[in-house]
Amino acid sequence: MDAPEQARRLAGLYDDVLGGNRPGTEPRPLVAASWERSLAAAVDPELDAPPVVVDHDTLAILRENHPLRAVLPVLRQTLTSIADEASHIMIITDAQGMILWREGAADVKRTADRIALSEGAVWSEDQIGTNGMGTALAVGGPVQIHSAEHLVRRIHEWTCAAAPVHDPDTGKLLGAVDVSGPLRTVHPAMVALVTAAAQLAEGQLKVRMAAADEMLRARNMRHLMALGDAPGALLTPTGRVLAVQPLEWLPDRLVVPDGADRIDLGDGREGIVERLDEGYLLRMPGTPVRRARQSLRLKLLGSGQPIAVVGGREIALTLRPAEVLALLLLQPTGLTAEQLMLQLYGDEGNPTTVRAEMHRLRNLLGGGVLDTKPYRIIADVTGDVTEVQTALRNGDLPKALELYAGPLLARSDAPALRSERDELDATIRRAALDTNDAELLWRFAQTPTGAEDLELFEVLQRTLARTDSRRAVVAARLARLVD
Repeated sequence: MDAPEQARRLAGLYDDVLGGNRPGTEPRPLVAASWERSLAAAVDPELDAPPVVVDHDTLAILRENHPLRAVLPVLRQTLTSIADEASHIMIITDAQGMILWREGAADVKRTADRIALSEGAVWSEDQIGTNGMGTALAVGGPVQIHSAEHLVRRIHEWTCAAAPVHDPDTGKLLGAVDVSGPLRTVHPAMVALVTAAAQLAEGQLKVRMAAADEMLRARNMRHLMALGDAPGALLTPTGRVLAVQPLEWLPDRLVVPDGADRIDLGDGREGIVERLDEGYLLRMPGTPVRRARQSLRLKLLGSGQPIAVVGGREIALTLRPAEVLALLLLQPTGLTAEQLMLQLYGDEGNPTTVRAEMHRLRNLLGGGVLDTKPYRIIADVTGDVTEVQTALRNGDLPKALELYAGPLLARSDAPALRSERDELDATIRRAALDTNDAELLWRFAQTPTGAEDLELFEVLQRTLARTDSRRAVVAARLARLVD
């Protein structure tokens, strides 16, 4: 059956069901259940459009903080080009059905604006009735809604397919991926397409979670090791068990209520939880409290002199000690002398030189900061470069720009650090250019990396409002960069 004929059949079925007549055929069970939920929520089938509940500034904040921002590039790569070619639009919502992002064919977007199929509008079933994204969120699985299967009559000229995206950590709904378009563009592969895109997004989130787990484990294992032979475990902020030392049995996840210092282990035992900077340390009653650790703060970004702050004591670093500490910060599980040699000097290095450098560095920083076999940081360490990396992984560009003072150890020629520096600069630059947010672009333009970026200033010139006084600065900088 072709799309127009199917639409006519569904329209007749729709009129019969909502008119109280006995239809010749029944709606699909999925659709019938959705109509029932929608009508129970008092959705008017003659509604014009769903509510647009947020303004542009609020929407920008919601986007910045939403977990799906991190996988937006892969969703764009998977769906947007297909949507453009097929006269569709790609839509990403949050768990409540609010449209966070919408991309695709310009003419379809203009048509979609007439029914508020646009960013900031809520397309949940209880607001606009049966529709692809709202129904996918309601049932927790992929759906396709065609023509008069939509409860609201004004949407009958549309067809849409959507699939939900779940958090691989907690299993909670994060939102939905949707492809919508006019009736003439309906295609049976749409459901398979959005399902694959949602699964790909969940896979990317799982990879990011595994990387974050490994970093958390490496940075915090010392807290578990400080218990000695006593039983204990390291937990993520959501209660997943990352590492255990002699403990009879633990589930994969424990419930840690906010503010709790004791929790039920699920078998009648009670454990003590201590809040760490990231996650929790679980220990059994009667085990000693973990020893206090030395603190280390590393400032390695920008054109200024690198700084190490050890227990409140500020130490100015020359280039080589800063390079060593940067490498150990970025490799929290540690490096052998040979590995450090290769990352600092390449094939021309000598492990003996590295060992002598490490001896001087340990004397400079004092006890409780560095360990050997392998060389690693054992202090409670934080660093501007890793905080920027974390913010970018979390999709928090404003935080990343707040912390980003410039390239990582700009004077360093160490092979591993050149690679890290280039990757960080490229990542934050791409993230800034992809925002089309004038304020974030301007903030990046104030960094040493952004200040010499011709493309950035060209984008800024197009993005800043005509009345914005900063346009003169941008024009002057463009003139200098072009010369």
